[in-house]
Amino acid sequence: MEAYDVVIIGAGHNALVCAAYLLKAGYSVLLLEARSIPGGGATTEELLPTLAPGFKFNPCAINHLFIFLGPVIEELELRKYGLEYLTCDPVVFCPHPDGKYFLAHKSVEKTCAEIARFSTSDAQGYAEYIEFWQRFIKAVTPFFNAAPKSIVDIAGSYGLTHLQDLLSILGGPDTTLDLLRTLLSSPMDNINEYFDSEFVKAPLARLSAELSSPPSQKAMSFGAMMMALRHNPGMARPRGGTGALTKALVNCVKSLGGVILTDQRVENVLVDNGKAVGVRVSNGKEYRAKKGVISSLDAKRLFLQLMDGSDVDSADANLRKRLERRIVNNNETILKIDCALSEPLRFEHHQHRDEYLIGSILIADSVNHVEQAHSEITLGKIPDENPSMYVVMPTGLDASMAPPGKHTLWIEFFAPYQIASAEGTGLQGTGWTDELKNKVADRVLNKLAEYSPNLKHSIIARHVESPAELAQRLGTYGGNYYHIDMTLEQMLCFRPLPEIANYKTPIDNLYLTGAGTHPGGSISGLPGRNCAQMFLQTHQPITQTLKKTADSIQSTVEAMLKGNS
Repeated sequence: MEAYDVVIIGAGHNALVCAAYLLKAGYSVLLLEARSIPGGGATTEELLPTLAPGFKFNPCAINHLFIFLGPVIEELELRKYGLEYLTCDPVVFCPHPDGKYFLAHKSVEKTCAEIARFSTSDAQGYAEYIEFWQRFIKAVTPFFNAAPKSIVDIAGSYGLTHLQDLLSILGGPDTTLDLLRTLLSSPMDNINEYFDSEFVKAPLARLSAELSSPPSQKAMSFGAMMMALRHNPGMARPRGGTGALTKALVNCVKSLGGVILTDQRVENVLVDNGKAVGVRVSNGKEYRAKKGVISSLDAKRLFLQLMDGSDVDSADANLRKRLERRIVNNNETILKIDCALSEPLRFEHHQHRDEYLIGSILIADSVNHVEQAHSEITLGKIPDENPSMYVVMPTGLDASMAPPGKHTLWIEFFAPYQIASAEGTGLQGTGWTDELKNKVADRVLNKLAEYSPNLKHSIIARHVESPAELAQRLGTYGGNYYHIDMTLEQMLCFRPLPEIANYKTPIDNLYLTGAGTHPGGSISGLPGRNCAQMFLQTHQPITQTLKKTADSIQSTVEAMLKGNS
């Protein structure tokens, strides 16, 4: 029987990050991946090898933002392992039906100049809006880089500079209360404070809703980060696709002696006397874990599907019921469309410039258009009568994604996992069939063609993945690509539940990482890094405490020297 210090369930990017840190600390690590390739939602694949050979697609993640808020790239020296980022600029293009458009550059000043072409007041509002949310991001970033319930970790992440950022956003009592009021408001409440024009409000609402909730939902105004981050630290993509990040991480893990096994679906976590001691995969083979088992699956799947109920109940009699009833998902997931194109998109009705094709392209005609695109999903309705969507043409920035002169198209269309009145039909009883997914894809592409008329004759081939298929491929609970919704009550020290929010579980030597843990979904690597730090603190408490103290002192001294220079 094979034995390792640590066995990690899954080999997505957070699992790989976690493994790399543990390997650097001297532990032996095995990662077990159910798919034939590692990466989870961070892969690049040839989805159409027969119809469109040589075209590379990102089935899930594409634009990277949050990874630049942490030290993962530098600490793991991923550039040494082949990772190269290409910066997007412009970062967002959103055509409006009346001929106006929203074009955001990495520079806030250049973005304001673009907005001023149509509205000087909204240009000023934009500068104020971004300034507020960038100060907020600076203030909370150290919190992202620490276990959410560990005071020592959090304090260690706040050097003098970050502490000043935090104090600047808090201010006096009234300022603090106003900040709290803002955080409890909806994205639309917040956007309406700054803007009058639909051509600005609609794309900002669409990006705020990327955290999987309608722009009218209260306590979700922090979704504004999705725009503010595009200015600083900026938005980028790995050369060669998101899978290049996974490739660099795999190279890093293997160079440190880690073992990655694919086509190894974990079916059971083995528990002995209240302690996780290994796992069993689908072919019956068992792998022993001498120090710990780390799961990058969502907590519901781990505790409700991969574990004996009596083992869970012995550790915490209420946990299974709370996972079933307390975690709330709003049924929102993605219908994903990838196309091979013979020519690039052209937005002829909006003074086409090739730079429109570099960043994110949003089809968001109005705030109500965006609202409908999300609110109908909660009711199980497919919002495809007038589709809103998130579009990227990856080859606008990285020509290596397609054969010379050709292009790729990436479309994210929010859709329900469970279709109303279709329970028990289609794939996994969700109502989704091949016929339905292609019918919806037709409507989505027809809508995009209203803005880029050349789209229709430029499609060489397309690949459509329904929400049910996406859930099968990624193994996500209810098709939720974030594992659980990114709503405020399920973030920070509440993610996924308060009692298991610090990466530890009630079962000894069983840990959680992945999108369902703090600080949440998207490409950041921080759940992996933070989980590794928590593991090391548990197994090497004195060493880690000294390291945290030293890091905090060094950060403070550097900030003081910088301030005096």
